[in-house]
Amino acid sequence: MGNPANLELQFFWWAFIGYSAACLTYIVFLVSGKSKVSATATGLMAVAFVLHTAAMVLRAVVLHRIPLTNMFEYINLFAWFAAVFYFAVLYLYRWQIVGAFICPVIFMLMVAGSLLPKDVEMQLVPALQSYWLKIHVTVAALGEAAFVVAFAANILYFIKNGLSPDSPFSQRLPDLRKLDQLSYKAITVGYPLFTVGALFAGAIWAEQAWGSFWSWDPKEVGSLIVWLVFTAYLHARLVKGWSGTRAAVLSSIGFLCTVLTFLANLFLKGLHSYG
Repeated sequence: MGNPANLELQFFWWAFIGYSAACLTYIVFLVSGKSKVSATATGLMAVAFVLHTAAMVLRAVVLHRIPLTNMFEYINLFAWFAAVFYFAVLYLYRWQIVGAFICPVIFMLMVAGSLLPKDVEMQLVPALQSYWLKIHVTVAALGEAAFVVAFAANILYFIKNGLSPDSPFSQRLPDLRKLDQLSYKAITVGYPLFTVGALFAGAIWAEQAWGSFWSWDPKEVGSLIVWLVFTAYLHARLVKGWSGTRAAVLSSIGFLCTVLTFLANLFLKGLHSYG
C-alpha cells in the first residue's frame, strides 16, 4: 500500500474529477430533462462522495486527528457536509434536480481547496490544540452546509416562479410551496448549528487561544453578519409571516454573506489565517 498522505491527495483529485463530471451531467439533465441523465449525475456524485470520504479518512489517519486546522481541511469538510445534506434531501424528497444546484457549490469549494496549500501539519500551534476548535469548525461547517441546501431550493424557487406554469421545464420542478418549505427547514437546521458552532464555540475557543471572546477579526464580523441576516429571516418568517419570494430573497442574502465571509477568510489577513 502506498503512502497514506499521497493516497489522500490522489483520492482528493479523483473526487474533484467526479464532482466535475457530475456538474457537467447535471447541466445536460437540465437541458434534456431525461431521467437517465439525472440518475447518471447522481451516481457520479455518489462516487465522488465516496472518494472524498476516503480522502478525508486517510488524512485523519495520517494526522491522528480530525483534519480541520487549516483552510484546505475546512473547505474539504464544508464540501463533504454539503454532499451529505444533498443525499439527505435526495432520500427524503427524491428530488435529484436539487443536486444540479448543490453540486456546483461543492465543485467551487473543491476548486478553492485545490488552490490552497495541502501540506500535512503534524505539529499544531497552541491555538489549534483545543477541543473547542473541533466543536467550532465542525458544527459551524455543518450549519453552513445546511445553508447551501436552502440556497439551492431558493434558486429553484426563483426559476420556477419566473417560468410559465405550462412550460415543460417548470413542470419538472418541485412545487413552489414545497421548495419554500425545504429552504425554511434547511435554515431551521443550519441556524442553531451555526449559532452554536460559529458564535458560541468560536468565542470560547477565541478566549482560550487569544485571551478575548471577540477581536473584530474579519471572519468574526462576517459570521456575525451571517447570523444577523438569518435571525432576521426567521423573525420575518415566524413573526411577520413572510414566505415565498421575500423569504427566498432574504435567505439568499444570508448565503451570499456566508460566501463573502468565506472569501474574507481567504484573502484578508486576520487571526483566523492559519493556512
